[in-house]
Amino acid sequence: MRIIGVGIDIVDIGIFKSRLDDGMVSDLFLPGEIEYCSSRARPWESYAARFAAKEASFKALGAGLSHGLRWKDVEIIKDESGAVSVQLNGKALEHASNKQVKQVHLSISHSGENAIAVVTMEG
Repeated sequence: MRIIGVGIDIVDIGIFKSRLDDGMVSDLFLPGEIEYCSSRARPWESYAARFAAKEASFKALGAGLSHGLRWKDVEIIKDESGAVSVQLNGKALEHASNKQVKQVHLSISHSGENAIAVVTMEG
């Protein structure tokens, strides 16, 4: 396989938390993401990490909102083992298909003031 794209994003958790409200949550996140993040003791940290993952995914695709992608075209999923993954839908899936993306790798973390995500797309 070959690397098609790499994206990285970092989010200031304090700034993100100050802007986070119900409208922003419903605009940016899908029900599964909301359910997971809302169940956490400090949900804003999980939301910030998922937002960073969505941004990193856009960067790895080389496309964004101006290309028709929407925040909900990228879903961050956590499985039973605790591993996170990216599920592409809509225009994001279309862009990935056009670029012949076969596999997406995601790493996210948050600590203290920052949340960070790295996405690598292979094809």
